[in-house]
Amino acid sequence: MHNEKNKTLALYRLDRAKELIADARNLYNTGSYKSSNNRAYYSIFHAMRAVLALDEVDFKKHSGVIQYFQREYIKTGIFEKSCSSIIMSASEIRNASDYDDFYIASKEETMEQIENTKSVISAVKDYLSKMEIL
Repeated sequence: MHNEKNKTLALYRLDRAKELIADARNLYNTGSYKSSNNRAYYSIFHAMRAVLALDEVDFKKHSGVIQYFQREYIKTGIFEKSCSSIIMSASEIRNASDYDDFYIASKEETMEQIENTKSVISAVKDYLSKMEIL
């Protein structure tokens, strides 16, 4: 069904997502909430790209990855609709954390981002298992 190159790329991207969520947790523990939000978002981003690897699809812009994932995987019911709000929230918070000089990332909001990211990674792992990639 899926060629070995795509499987390897999907697993690599999933590993990257796991690495980034671990980074987010470590940054959270040191009180670096803005940086933690950034890493949580990128963890979700790489998890989505793990799924896209199986379709042999990638995009230069983050918005392309998000739009494709939502259209092909959330709107079709492969992933729960709650993933959509998690992705959009993570993207907005990451943008604010990175580019808004006066944005204050709270401890509670950052922990919520980490927990939401874990749920997306878990859903991607379940999907990859169903596709017999894991």
